[in-house]
This record gives sequence, C-alpha cells and structure tokens, in this order.
Amino acid sequence: MNSTESARAPGALRWRRFELALAALLLAVLIADFACPLPEPTATSPTLTVLAADGTPLRSWASDDGAQRHPTTPEAVSPRYLQALLHYEDRWFHWHPGVNPAALARAAWQWARHGRIVSGGSTLTMQVARLVDDQATGRTLPAKLRQIARALQLELHLSKHEILSLYLNLAPMGGPLEGVETASRAYLGKGAAELSQAEAALLVALPQSPTRLRPDRAVAAAQAARDKVLTRMQTLGVWSAADVADAKLERVFAPPLRARWLAPLAAERLRQQARRAGQNEAVIQTTLDAGLQARLEQLLTDRLNTLPDAASMAALVVDNRTLAVRGYAGSADFTDAKRGAHVDMVRAHRSPGSTLKPFLYAMALDEGLIHSESLLIDAPQNFGGYAPGNFQADFSGPVSVAEALQRSLNVPAVDLLERLGPERFAGRLRHAGLRLRMPANASPNLSLILGGGSTSLEELVGAYTALARGGLAARPRLTPAEPVTEARLMSEGAAFIVREILENGGRPGSPFREGNQRIAWKTGTSFGFRDAWALGVTDRYTFGVWIGRPDGTPNPGHFGANSAAPLLRDLAAALGPDEARQQLAPRHQPASVGAQAICWPLGTAEAATPPAHCLQRRTAWTLDGAVPPTLPDRLRPGGLVEAAWTDGLQRVRPDCAASASRHDIARWPTLLQPFLDPAQRDPVDLLPWRPGCAPASPQGAALRIVGLEPGSVLRPTPGQASIGLRLQAVGAQQGVHWLLDGQLVGSSEAGGAVQTLTLRQAGAHTLTAMDGRGRWARVGFEVQALPARTPGAAGAQASKTAAAAAKSGASPATLR
Repeated sequence: MNSTESARAPGALRWRRFELALAALLLAVLIADFACPLPEPTATSPTLTVLAADGTPLRSWASDDGAQRHPTTPEAVSPRYLQALLHYEDRWFHWHPGVNPAALARAAWQWARHGRIVSGGSTLTMQVARLVDDQATGRTLPAKLRQIARALQLELHLSKHEILSLYLNLAPMGGPLEGVETASRAYLGKGAAELSQAEAALLVALPQSPTRLRPDRAVAAAQAARDKVLTRMQTLGVWSAADVADAKLERVFAPPLRARWLAPLAAERLRQQARRAGQNEAVIQTTLDAGLQARLEQLLTDRLNTLPDAASMAALVVDNRTLAVRGYAGSADFTDAKRGAHVDMVRAHRSPGSTLKPFLYAMALDEGLIHSESLLIDAPQNFGGYAPGNFQADFSGPVSVAEALQRSLNVPAVDLLERLGPERFAGRLRHAGLRLRMPANASPNLSLILGGGSTSLEELVGAYTALARGGLAARPRLTPAEPVTEARLMSEGAAFIVREILENGGRPGSPFREGNQRIAWKTGTSFGFRDAWALGVTDRYTFGVWIGRPDGTPNPGHFGANSAAPLLRDLAAALGPDEARQQLAPRHQPASVGAQAICWPLGTAEAATPPAHCLQRRTAWTLDGAVPPTLPDRLRPGGLVEAAWTDGLQRVRPDCAASASRHDIARWPTLLQPFLDPAQRDPVDLLPWRPGCAPASPQGAALRIVGLEPGSVLRPTPGQASIGLRLQAVGAQQGVHWLLDGQLVGSSEAGGAVQTLTLRQAGAHTLTAMDGRGRWARVGFEVQALPARTPGAAGAQASKTAAAAAKSGASPATLR
C-alpha cells in the first residue's frame, strides 16, 4: 500500500461508517414507524352531519366520543382564517419537515434559562400529532419527544394539505366542539367560509386554551386573545393597521351553546334511511335551501299562538324544475313535545279532504266528460245510499265545473266521480305516486273525493306538481342523488285548464296574489276537523301545508279556508321577491286547449246550438276541440231537448188540439228545477196546461223527496230538544203539499222550494209530498231520544198549525 492509499483509508472508513450509521438510523426509523404506527386520523368516529344544498349544516349527531365535528377542507375555509392561522401558529409550515429546529432550540434555551416553558416550539404538524395521539399530549419532555416523532411520521405519510385539513377538523374549540367549521357555526352562526378578520382571529386563538377562552362564557378573555392575534397580523405586515383597528372594534359575543337545527325531521329521516341501507357516511347532502328553510320554520313558529296546545303544522316546498325539496317542516316546533314534535307530518297518512278534486276534474276533462263550463248539479242527491252535503250545508243548484272546483262543492264532485269510477280514479292516482290508503277491508268508493282514503303531504305535493309540469306528477327529491321519478297524471291541456281555474278564483272569492305572483291553490278539510290542508302551485314552486293534531283527534274551528289557506299565502310571500318577477312572463297555452262559447243547459257549442235553446251563454276552456254536452239526467230518461205542443197560450197534447204547434224546448236537469228562476227557463215550458189536455199520466220523472232517506233513524244533537229538517220535492209541478203522518204541515209553490220541518216527538213517522198534478212521494223514518209521541198528538198539532196558517193566509211550511 503506498502513502496515498494509506492516507485515503481512514477517510473512506469514516464515510463508510457514516453511511452505515445513516442506514441504521433509517432502518431504526422504519422499524419504529412499523412498530408504532401512526394512529389512524379517522379512528375517532366523525359527527354525522346533514347539509343543506349550499353546505350549511342542518343537523348533526355527536360521534361515539360525544364530540361535534363538521368536516371541512382548506378550500372551504375563509382565506382570512388560513392567513391568521399560518402566520400566528406556524409561518414555516410549508417548508419544515414537521418540526422547526430553530423554534425548538429557542424553546429549549428558554426552558433551560428560566426553568419553565416560556414559549412553545410546536408546529402545526406537532399540534396535529397531539390531536391524533392521546399519549403525545402534555408539556413534559417525553410528551414533547413523542410529539416530534409523531410529527415526523405525519410528514412522512401525509401531504401538507392533508395535515392542514386534519387541524381544521380536529382543533379543540371548547366544550364538545372540534374543528373550525363546527366552532364557526356554533359560536358565530355562519360557515367558516364567511369569517371576517376579527372572527378569523378569534377562532385562531381559541385552541390555545379552549376552555378558558370560550366566547360564550369568557368574553373578556376571548376578546383579549383575539386582539393579540390581530396585533401579530399587523406586526407581520399581513393585515393593514386600518383593517386591524376596524377588526378590534367588533364586539366578541356568542350565545350559549345549544342545538341550532334546521329541518330536524328531514335530517332524521335521511339518517334512518342511511342506517337501513347500511351506509356510514359522515355527511349527507340534501336539496334543502337553508335560507328558505329558516324562513319557513320562523313562519310556523309565529303562527303557533293561533293554534291549540296540542296542534301542530307541517309544510313542504318543491322546486318544479328539479323536483328538489327546498323547504321541509315536519312539525311546527321540534322542541315542543305537547305538539307531537317528533312526528313527521310530511310523511304521515291523513285524510286529504277535498284536495283531490283538481285531479278528478282533470281526469274528467281527459275522458271527454266535461269542459270548464259544463253544467253540474249542486243539489241534494243520493248515490246508492251515500248522500253527501256541502261544507256550508247549503246548495247552489246549477254550477259550472269551474265554479264547483273553485268553491270545492261536494255533490258535483261525487256525481262526477260516480260517472268516472272510484276504482279507476284511485288507480290513476296510484300510478302517479299518490296512493290512497283505505280502511281495513274497504275498497275505493265515492267517499274518496271527500277524504275517504288517506295519503301524505309529500304525496299530495308531488301530485300537485303536475299542474306546473304539463301533467307529469313526480316524487319530491330530498337528496341530489335521488333519481327523478315521474308519471303522467293528466294531459298537458287538462293541467293547464285546471290550473287556470284554481288561479282565477276560489273561496273566499278572489285568488291569492303576492305582488304580481299568480298562485293556483286548493284547500281541504277532513271529517271532524281533524286535518286542514292548503296546496299551492306557481311556475317555480309547488308547496303545501297541513294543520291538525298528530294524534288524529279533532281540531274544532280549524279548517282549510280559515287556518291552512292564510298560512299558505304567507308561505308564498316567504318564497322571496324573485319568484314574483319570474311569474311575469305569459304562460304557454297548449295547442290542445281552446276557448269556445257554449250554451246552458245543453252544454254544447253556441255555434251548434239553436238560439232558442241557448238559455245561458258562457265561455269555456275546451280540450282537443271537444265540447261534451251536459251529463245525462239521473232522474229523467232521454235528452235535455223535448217536444212540446201549444195552442195559443196553453200547453196541450198533440192529439187534443188539431191546430197545436210543436216546439223543441231545452230542458234543465230535473234536480235543478227548484233552483231556477222563470227567466232561466224556456217560455214554452212555463205555459199552463189547458184543462182536459194535460197528459193522462204526468210527464217526466216521478216526484222525489230530497233531504230525508227512507228508513232513516234521527236523533237530536246533544242538548237540543228538537230535530230540524230541510226538505225538497224534486220534479214537482203546480205546487206541493206536505203531510206528516197524514196531516197537512205545509205547502209550497211549484218547483219544490225548500221546506223546514221541526220534529219534537219520538216514534215512527211518515212524510208525504204531493204536487198539484196528483203525483206523490212518501218516506218512512223514525225519531229517537225525544219525548214519546202520543197517539194523534202529531196530527192534532199539525191540524192546528194548518188551520192557523189558512186563517192568516200564510203557508205552514214549518211545524213547531
């Protein structure tokens, strides 16, 4: 070996030893990393959070350890907060390997000099190490060394972005709160993306001492810590002196920590769905509009004082374009157990009252049974033992389809449903997503149209969207991932006509309007005042409200028109001013819809109706150019045009007078006769019959008593000493005489005007009506729970009443 080689040997040996030492160190690090793996940052279960469409937390459930965490990312946090965090806590975060040697050296020198820790040398990565490893907490030397080791592991396994995200989500913020998003929502009522400089500084300072600096408990300490961060930002030249001065003027204030939930029942619904599906997401995204939801809940809260203690409310708002649910309130006040707060009345099955009527009329339009001004009968009728009445307990006689729907008349709707078929009606609704649940062992019947089945507010709103979507009903979507599910409920033309009817009028006589906003609306009330409904449709939204008791008991005095309709109007206003502006554009009229002049009573087009038969002219919406005639008369066979013969100013039989003239006259349906003024009838129909030339057997249908069914058992209202009846004799001519148990109790003019009969004695009774042409009708019935009738007492009293009336010239229409 020469001298040169001898000189190099020690250097090479030393370098070799250094390489071996470095390899051994790296191997030790790898072994240590393998032996003591970094705790999984997600090992602590996250908070389940349900978010609005814009990311606003609606409701959250604590994690297994009781902490509240709302996941976020650096991109979703205000740049002001990131500036303050990095400059105040760790300016070299993006350059150091997890520890800052200079900061550690400074902290060690201060500790050695003063015998205590003066300033920390922790980096953000070391703080994250404390958050993910419980054994790395504390200020002891072993704890610090463990923090350093864990920080190096974090930098080895994660990117800077991931480490920063961990800090944003796990930093302690006081009480059960963890993470900047959670703290921002809880203390400041806003998302971390919207933080001001003062708010950002406050949340940067808070993790230094989460308990001592809580802004809801220690305002002065929190403000001093915030101002320290602001001063540091000014000193470093990151924020200007003017900005910092303005920020320090902001007062620190935070209300006590409590649950601030929006749409709590909608959130609970989605949580339960996720559980059933075996999903474990930390975040569930919804379609709800946080601002609209807040206005909706405030609206319901403001109306609580108008309801009994046990009553509640529900509301649903759906965007017609996307079918996204924008507002969802399953109860009026989620904190009030007396009102059944935890019962989601958006999904509860309740009687819909009259809210199904628009669908019935739309289907009848599509079937060619009616047009918008078809003549319908609002008069007492019996449909195989089912005799419906109207909500106001009176009848209007001749009404159009539009009037019947606007005023929500019951008898015309039942009449139309009987012609369309209850099974068919229920089937069409079920196909479109609105299922009518019937009582046990019951099948669809005529009571359906008055609330005989049950459905939910969600299904009703989904069906009503068809009025704004060309006849396509759809299922409301509560999450963006839900597919669009829709089905044809009515034609585009029928949807247009029904919506026009509902927009242009209704109880109490005028449509709802908020500015220039047009709203098609319908109310409903179930039997016994158990449910009050109101549904509304605009170009953009379909929305509905329900009022009642969740336990199904009656809510007297509250019905659709007086309780639900005003709430619907306020909800329409709460949708915002933009909605009114969007309504200004003219609505598209389908090519299948046209306007035609039609004539009553035949219901045919004016152009195809002889002038003499056009007793009343109206303008109707028609579908596909069809003008269906008035529905067939139930009591009198044949059409509404009949032949009549006259001789001078009297009616005669054609075989009674050789010079008789024939006239074809338009006749109104029989049940409408009592409601007609002479001016509404054909003049020939009003002429008297020549003595001896009247038909041997009266023409037309037999006389019929309406208002009392054969075999009825009558009982008085509790606390009342009598029973009142309102009766009509349909089909009567030349006056009607009324007899109770064979004794005259009243007389009326031709046409069978309404008669009032008051019963005061129990027992079996017989009521007879006889017109001037000898036709009669008789009804047997029984009265119970009144004083027993003595033989002849009713007849004697009736005779006295009739005699007194005859003496005075009055008509004894009422027996008292």
